[in-house]
Amino acid sequence: MFKLTSLNLNGIRSASSKGLEAWLAEVKPDCICVQEVKAQAPDVQDRFEQLAGLRGHFHFAEKKGYSGVAVYTRHEPSEVVVGYGSAEFDTEGRYVELRFDTAASKRSIISCYFPSGTSGEERQQAKFRFLEEFYAHLRQLKGQRQFVLCGDVNIAHQEIDLKNWKGNRKNSGFLPEERAWVTKLLSEMGLVDVYRHLHPATTDEAYTWWSNRGQAYAKNVGWRLDYHLATAELAAGAHSVAIYKAQRFSDHAPLTVEYDWKV
Repeated sequence: MFKLTSLNLNGIRSASSKGLEAWLAEVKPDCICVQEVKAQAPDVQDRFEQLAGLRGHFHFAEKKGYSGVAVYTRHEPSEVVVGYGSAEFDTEGRYVELRFDTAASKRSIISCYFPSGTSGEERQQAKFRFLEEFYAHLRQLKGQRQFVLCGDVNIAHQEIDLKNWKGNRKNSGFLPEERAWVTKLLSEMGLVDVYRHLHPATTDEAYTWWSNRGQAYAKNVGWRLDYHLATAELAAGAHSVAIYKAQRFSDHAPLTVEYDWKV
């Protein structure tokens, strides 16, 4: 059994102050992929290098208080890959990949934080550039190994993935081009959206992010932005998924999938 969690922290210091470590100690995931660490190496040293017995591997953004991803694991990886080779986006701290290679298999667990385009057209165009080059990276990676990519993708794929889909058809995160990118990832590349593999029609219970504006969380006006995207062989081992909402560590909820394989 392998328990894998993904969570956008919206700041590791903030999430920790809200009980994240105690929850991890109770749930006991094998790995947790986190996004928006919003810290640099000196902030992590001697404080967040480990969480609930899991050792962290990080990709920090150059800009202070911005982005940043990590994978915390109880299993020692054979290799850690920081960044995916992007001249534009690797400075933003968006990708860390842990490889667990044996003579019999090559497997990776990836934590990734996709850009948001909500702040304006300039960032939306940057998001489109990211999607184009990241697709090429994933296609190349898929030819070399099995992997599960966990992260805040900042795209709701289908109408059932957000509450107010009609009013968001022209908004970043639900644009036709973004949704088509996810469709292409699944249909042409053959990756599997693990949550939808297990729950193909779930609506209100599928959301993982809620705006801090108004009463979005109280009214469950949410979006499904957090994913496990896996190669077919690894996705076939997924047998249960849970979105934890009893506590709030950030504006996102932890997404946990149990797989019947080990690294």
